[in-house]
Amino acid sequence: MKKTIAYFILFLSLNIFSQTKYITKTGEVVFEASVSSFEEVKAVNKSVTAIIDTDSGEFAALVLVKGFRFKNALMEEHFNENYAESDKYPKAIFKGNLEDFTIDKLQSNSLVKISGTLTFHGISKKLEYIPLKVSKEGDLIKMSGSFKVKASDFNIKIPKIVSDKVSETVEVFLNFILEKKN
Repeated sequence: MKKTIAYFILFLSLNIFSQTKYITKTGEVVFEASVSSFEEVKAVNKSVTAIIDTDSGEFAALVLVKGFRFKNALMEEHFNENYAESDKYPKAIFKGNLEDFTIDKLQSNSLVKISGTLTFHGISKKLEYIPLKVSKEGDLIKMSGSFKVKASDFNIKIPKIVSDKVSETVEVFLNFILEKKN
């Protein structure tokens, strides 16, 4: 029995250490909810943490909501206090899997699809088949893409007074350069 447990622990530890992970803490996520003819509603967050396990294709990203920067400080304040409620919901998290991902077959700007769950404002929503451009250059993996969500999917209400100035549909852009983790 002890030998069986020892072999199991050895197998598990080898499996854990054989996984290849790539990580970034300087990923970029941009969202835009602009409506033409009005002030731009756009924010950038350049301190997003993301990790990919190249053996399994698992991917996860963590965004600190207060890290989004707007051109207009008042817009940023309204976003954090009234819409995202970032004190109550400080993080946005995406967990998913890259479909049919094989690191050995990556070429320059390979098109890979990802599906997973986005949790924002206390609500989780399944997202499927988001196309990403993925490439490997040395010890780096570069990923970029975009997808659209609706504010109402995350229980975010846009007040009537600004509903013609802020789009219900939000486009999210991502750009990650992940480095091989030793």
